[in-house]
Amino acid sequence: MVGSVQRVWFLVSPRTGMLNVAGPWEVMGHTNDVLGRTAYDLEAYGPTGPEVRTHHGLVLGGVRPLPEDPEDLPDMILVAGASPQDPLPADQAPLVPWLRRRHAGIPTVVSICTGAFVLGYAGILDGRRATTHWLHLETLRARFPRVQVVDEGIFVQDGAVWTSAGVTAGIDLALALVERDHGVAMQVAKRMVLFLRRSGHQAQFSQALRRQEQEPPRLRDIASFVLEHLPEPLPVERIATGVGMSQRSLSRWCREHLDGSPAEVVRKLRLDEARRLLEATALPLKDVTARTGLGDASTFWRVFTHDLGITPSEYRQRFAKACGAEPVAGRSLRPA
Repeated sequence: MVGSVQRVWFLVSPRTGMLNVAGPWEVMGHTNDVLGRTAYDLEAYGPTGPEVRTHHGLVLGGVRPLPEDPEDLPDMILVAGASPQDPLPADQAPLVPWLRRRHAGIPTVVSICTGAFVLGYAGILDGRRATTHWLHLETLRARFPRVQVVDEGIFVQDGAVWTSAGVTAGIDLALALVERDHGVAMQVAKRMVLFLRRSGHQAQFSQALRRQEQEPPRLRDIASFVLEHLPEPLPVERIATGVGMSQRSLSRWCREHLDGSPAEVVRKLRLDEARRLLEATALPLKDVTARTGLGDASTFWRVFTHDLGITPSEYRQRFAKACGAEPVAGRSLRPA
């Protein structure tokens, strides 16, 4: 779409989360800055206006009323959050018939977080794969049995319809749209100082987060310390000092609560990070190895293959291709 301008309408419901609107809006606004022209012409519409009070009280201004008979439909609609209640609150319900009548004439339809419920009521998700915030996945599945609700993944594309998980996942979805349209998602992510451009196939919870959630509060400090110092040597005495425990207590706690020695816990966290980097970046093997502290390239290849039953090269080919993170040309993932 080089040189083209897309008209993008954000449909903003009362009590939506501000980041559902601001995150994707900022991504597209920064894309305009990166390209040095208006690639996305952004406007906010809603069933109420000109001001909308968001979920935590911040008021969003400049919201136009949805036109009953628009002369021209936009190129893209983003439904930025809604209520998961049944039925929809009266001040959000007008979005449903408006979309039901007009969505076929809109090339790209997007929901952010619980905006999926509006698309569901409008029949737009019938027969499609879709997702929403993890808190409301089962509700979406039960309410709309004709929708294939996806449990894993932070955003999903099914034809012209895109849906995202909660809150910050809208930023990731918007970056994917930018990559589709203009190929500058990485430049935009760097401009916004984002830690990582995540793929749609990434789970709403990382394995590290799942592990931390299950840990007793004191042991969360152990995982946090390891992750903060992952590229560095992490002998048991250093971890013990870092978390304020004796070496014996640390070893006992790790075995009782994390099913392994401190060294095994470090190894698992290093491999989790290696998998993430292989999925979501095009970093060569030497950089993945350096960032995870798994020794040299040969050691990393051996450890990864032993623990996961697949080589780093095969892992990246299987999981990174779908998210657009291609290996660097001319770099092999198998050590010489």
